[in-house]
Amino acid sequence: MGTADRDYWREEPPTRRVLGAQKGWSATTWLIILCVGVFVADAFLPRQWVVIGSQWDPTVPEPIQRDILSGARASTTGPINADPSQVLIAEQTVFAPRADGSPIPVAVNTVQSMPFLQRWLYFSTSTALYSTIPGVGVSALQLWRFIGFQFCHADLNHLIFNMIGLYFFGPVVERYLGSKRYTAFYLLCGVAGALLYLILNLAGYIMASAGARVVIPGLLLNDPDMPLVGASAGVFGIIIASARLMPNAQVLLFFVIPMRLKTLAYGLVLFACAAVLLRWRNAGGEAAHIGGAVAGWYLIHNPDRLRSFFDLLGAVDPTSTFHSARRVQRAGLERRVREQGGSGRTSAPSSGEVDRILDKIRSSGLGSLTESERRTLRDATHRHSG
Repeated sequence: MGTADRDYWREEPPTRRVLGAQKGWSATTWLIILCVGVFVADAFLPRQWVVIGSQWDPTVPEPIQRDILSGARASTTGPINADPSQVLIAEQTVFAPRADGSPIPVAVNTVQSMPFLQRWLYFSTSTALYSTIPGVGVSALQLWRFIGFQFCHADLNHLIFNMIGLYFFGPVVERYLGSKRYTAFYLLCGVAGALLYLILNLAGYIMASAGARVVIPGLLLNDPDMPLVGASAGVFGIIIASARLMPNAQVLLFFVIPMRLKTLAYGLVLFACAAVLLRWRNAGGEAAHIGGAVAGWYLIHNPDRLRSFFDLLGAVDPTSTFHSARRVQRAGLERRVREQGGSGRTSAPSSGEVDRILDKIRSSGLGSLTESERRTLRDATHRHSG
């Protein structure tokens, strides 16, 4: 097959799949709309303070620190003498009561001004796993942030560069995978970026807390409460996939320097690796880029792994394999009953029986079926196809 014969190279693919109600809008378009929409909406919503680090007063004994973190000793936060719409970083004093009930300062929280929606969508090691912030409380297992942070951006430049990457490279991968698998591809690359960031940050935090004299290069030493936002993990995965599909395509670095797409893609990954190993500025973000790139490389070489992403939703997702199987089986059984009505022959299994078997597959897998249940599904399928 020549290059021009491939679906992702043609000006218009033979079948155009779209997400959403408006015909002609691609998955790439929807992703851009969501990212821009979140950014614009946050511009009109009030900003909020988010704790990104804490520092204990050195005079506070460790047993009291543990009591405050566990909730055994009450703690409160003082007012922040700054306007979140005007100031980016501020400090917040944490108080705990003395034996006589009078409050004393025990810690200082560093707080960052953050847009309203971003406040609930950003990713951090502490929100993904577990942390207790003095005077604030516990945050743990906020798993929606693995997806949500991919639609938030720190500033306009951050948004523009990521959307440029999506706009130019996204359609190449979408035409190859189709809109549904492309959406799964993008989200999984973002999740992989968050996972690599989490692993490196957690390992760095553990080593630093243990007082290690030498920290392994590549580990992230930033505070676990530090926020991570941006679509760039998914965009890196898309760029790597584009380089796999069109390695010799000519692109312009910074819209000026011509080079092959493959050179650009792997050059960006090498830069990200250097930033993480040498702890350059934004090493955490570059770690997420590496995670997204690795996932993009793997998934574009194994696109069949994307088929089951939405099937996890089962019957809730009308495009899932499970939902399609249920619909086909039910239609076949209903037709069989109509055709055999009054013939005196043994009737087909009830739709309830087929539903029960399909539910069993969904919860326990195909290997959990008995031979009788397998026979029932084969019979229903053959009769419908016949």
